[in-house]
This record gives sequence, C-alpha cells and structure tokens, in this order.
Amino acid sequence: MKTFKVLSTLLTYPSHDLIAAAPEFAGVLDSENLVPAAQRGALDGLIGEIATGELYDLQERYGLLFDRTRSLALHLFEHVHGESRDRGQAMVDLKTLYENSGFAIAANELPDFVPLFLEFLSTQPVEAARDLLAQPAHILAAMAERLGRRKSSYQAVFDALMAIVAEAPQQAIVDELLKGPDPDPMDFAALDAAWEEEEVKFGPGTQDQAGCRDTLVARLRHARRAVNSSPFVN
Repeated sequence: MKTFKVLSTLLTYPSHDLIAAAPEFAGVLDSENLVPAAQRGALDGLIGEIATGELYDLQERYGLLFDRTRSLALHLFEHVHGESRDRGQAMVDLKTLYENSGFAIAANELPDFVPLFLEFLSTQPVEAARDLLAQPAHILAAMAERLGRRKSSYQAVFDALMAIVAEAPQQAIVDELLKGPDPDPMDFAALDAAWEEEEVKFGPGTQDQAGCRDTLVARLRHARRAVNSSPFVN
C-alpha cells in the first residue's frame, strides 16, 4: 500500500527531493482511498505546505518538533523504554520481524523509527498492516494529541494513521503517556530534564504490566517467533 509510504515520507526530514515529490502524494492517496475523507483535508494541507515551503523553514520546524522534543520523538520505543536495557531487546525483535518478512533496513536506521515502520507496513497486505499499526496506536495517538496542542500541521499524519488503524488504542494507556513531560522546544532546561526521565510505566502497581501487555513493546519483548509468525501476536 503506497499510502503508508506517503505517510512515511511526510515524516522524514525535509529535503529538496521531498519538496519535489510532494505534489504527487495526493494522487497516490486518491487512488488507494485508505485515508478517510474526514482526515484528507488536513493531510492535503500539510502536503501543500511541504510542496510550496522554503527548505530551511521546513527543516527548522521539523527539527524543533521531532529532534528536540522527546515527547515527539519518532522512535516508538523511546516513549516506553527510554534508554533502558529493554529497548535493545525490543529493537532486536522488531528487526527480526522485518527480516522474517523479507524487509531489509539500512545499517544506520533504527527499527523503531516511525517512517521506517510505516515503510514496512507498505509492504504488507492491508489488513495485516492495520493489525500491526494497532500495536503502537497508543503512542501515535498521544503524539497526535501533543501535535494538536502545538497546532502543528504534522498532526494530520498521525490522525490519518489513527483513522486507518484496525483497533482504537486503550484511552487509559494514551492518557498515561500524555501525563509525561511535554516541554516547549525553546525551554532548554525543561528539555534537558525531560530527556533524563525514566522509562514510561503504564498504570499503578501491578497494573503496569497488565496495561502494557497488549502494546507493541510488550509483545515484542516477550516474542520469539518462527519465520512466518508475527511478534505482535501472543
């Protein structure tokens, strides 16, 4: 599904190639009709901004959002593991999922980078892609909310993903993620403090593991599957 490839590309660092390709994105989305009409207006707006924007301005905006702000980091496991040891094993398991599906990644790309994950989904049958997308849906929903608070056009990408996903995330888990620090990208002291936070926990006490068990990370962490199996399924 090229729709996932378009959404992946929209979340990459702006370049001359991205600006040149952007006018073609609407046609791809039209042809597959995977993104509902209710989400297309905002998504087309972002595409238009990229297609007509100045490269430096686009890069500065992207950097302030996704590179400087931990709560908007485009690495899925950053939101649940931080820099803990569990993140490494989750990376290995996700990379194994890719490899078992015949999807190769460049050596300098981390498996949990959202654009890479979406590119992988573009190689899968649509229903399988929807099911896989449902696993980190709570992270994507939290990011959509945070981008909305900033009135960022990039919210449109995450809203589109949430409209495509097979199953809505548990709101309680989304709310837990939203409780974390979300500093202004120009507040350097707050940003430093946020990057030092420990990994996110879902719910109090013994509910932590129960709340996390249905998420992407827990399924990855506990999975050891054969070649044609998915680590997202218990």
